[in-house]
Amino acid sequence: MVRLHLTANLPIRVEPLAFAGRVEFRLGNAFPAVLVIDREALPQLAKAVAEAQAALDAALGEKGGR
Repeated sequence: MVRLHLTANLPIRVEPLAFAGRVEFRLGNAFPAVLVIDREALPQLAKAVAEAQAALDAALGEKGGR
């Protein structure tokens, strides 16, 4: 397993690879980690991020917004 900790100040750059039908998410500066995603998987990733945000919001709401 690879674990990446994304923070609000971590640079994230998007590089489309149109010839391959993919996009690169470059995380960080000097030695970036790169996440390569097929075009068809982008909606699934967007849905997972939205679900994660909703779950975190719900969990924080239940604990008094901490």
